[in-house]
Order: sequence, then C-alpha cells, then structure tokens
Amino acid sequence: MNKALTPFEQSFRQFKKNRLAVAGFFIIFLLFAIALGTIIIDAATNYSFYKKYVIGQDLTQRLAGPGIKHIFGCDEMGRDLFLRILWGTKYSLFIGIGAIVVSLLVGTPFGMVAGYYGGRADNVIMRVMDVILAVPFMLLAMAIVAALGTSTVNLLIALSVSGIAKFARIARASVMTEKDNEYIEAAKAIGAGDFEILVKYILPNSFSPNLVQFSLGVGNSILLVAGLSYLGLGVQPPNPEWGAILTSAKIYMRDAWHISVFPGMFLVVAVIAFNLFGDGLRDAMDPKLKK
Repeated sequence: MNKALTPFEQSFRQFKKNRLAVAGFFIIFLLFAIALGTIIIDAATNYSFYKKYVIGQDLTQRLAGPGIKHIFGCDEMGRDLFLRILWGTKYSLFIGIGAIVVSLLVGTPFGMVAGYYGGRADNVIMRVMDVILAVPFMLLAMAIVAALGTSTVNLLIALSVSGIAKFARIARASVMTEKDNEYIEAAKAIGAGDFEILVKYILPNSFSPNLVQFSLGVGNSILLVAGLSYLGLGVQPPNPEWGAILTSAKIYMRDAWHISVFPGMFLVVAVIAFNLFGDGLRDAMDPKLKK
C-alpha cells in the first residue's frame, strides 16, 4: 500500500510538473546567488572592488560598446555595465522582497482580526484598507517618498504601505472561510483563546493564499522599485539599481543602445521569473487542480 502524501508533498509534486514554474524558480535562485555573491565580495574586499570597478569612473571607456573587455559595454561614465547590473541585483531583489515581507507581516494580522471578529473591528479596518486601495500604488509610493525623503528605508516604507491592503483583504477572506469549521468549534470547546485559535489553528490553514500573493507580488514590487528609482525617488546614484541605470540611459539610447537594453532585460527576466513561480505555486496549492 502506498503511503498517503502530505499536503506539502502533494503541492510539491504538482509544482514539479509545471516546467515554467520550475524554470522561474531556478532563475530566482540564480538572482539570489548573484546578490549574495556581490555582498560577499564587498565584505571580503572592504568595498574596494565596488568603489574601483562598480562605481569608479573611467572616461576613456565612456559609452564603449559590448566587447571582450566589457561584456555589456560601459555607461556614460565609463563604468562596466555588466558589473553594475550584477551589483544592482541586490537592490532590486532585497528591497522588492523586503517591502512584500513587511506588507505581509502587517496586513495579515489586520485581515485576520477583521475576518475573525467582524462587526465594528471589521468595518474600521477594511475601510482603512479601502482608502489605501483607492490610491494608485505608484502615486501613493511617490507621495510617501516625497514626504519622507529619498532613502532606501523610506523607499521600503513606501512600497510596504502600498501592499498592506491586498494582504489584509486576502487574509480576511481566508479567515472568514475557516472560522466556522468544526475544528475551530472543537478548539473553543477545550478552552482555547482567540489568540491561540488565530495563530495555532486558523493561520496555518488559511495562509496559502497570502503565500501565493507574496510570490506574485514580488515581481510587481521589483517593478515599483525600478520605477521610483527611474523617477529619481528610489535608490540614488551612483548606486547601481536597475531603474537608476535606466534613468541615465534614456539620454543615450540612440548612441549607446546597450545601456538601456541590458538592465531592461534583467528587469524583465526577474519579473517574469517571479510571476511564473507565483503562478506555479498558486496552481500547486489549489486543491481543485490536484489529482
């Protein structure tokens, strides 16, 4: 007799069948490896490599095209574009993921409280979330950064606030579905408190939709990071964030196509990878698609 598979094993088996999702996962793994590699190099060289080769200027190589010495060519300051794109991975990746993590950690508890208690708590919390959703994400993020100032921390705060409402609404819907189940009634019967029921029983059984939203939201968050940096409200030069690189590249698009094409390609590939991974994760966790 075959051993019954756990829900995790079923989801993992379903996920492996989706080749595009697996490809997205390996691209994400590669991006993380690049980001961690740049951090290790900076720590090992005390940022001397970063200062000399990543942000160090060499005007003799200004706008040099792709070649053996510089695979992706050089930018308007003669800086190696390949190295700048690699070092920019950590900004786009970690800020984008960090913003979604904060949104998840803040939005999920609010949504769970609203869905579990209902009534006045539900009305107050969800009306605040409706106000957040009523403002376009980019406009809200721009307003927050403009008010707080341009820095990495303020950029993280701006992107986090923009995503809180989505996680709150998803958590609320999941909790409302779970709270009337028999195992919740059994937990109340043995004397479990509201906090214990929410954390120990409801959260593990209702977290899957938020996990899927997390994976899908990272790609959008990376785009927002690049968009704000492109507008001058995100990561500031000479730090090599992908959007910041594209900001300076727009002036030289006709004379030096490589400055805008290569960082744009990395940005597109990263967003597509997270979207493919998120789609695969959603399909794997959907009971209707499991055989």
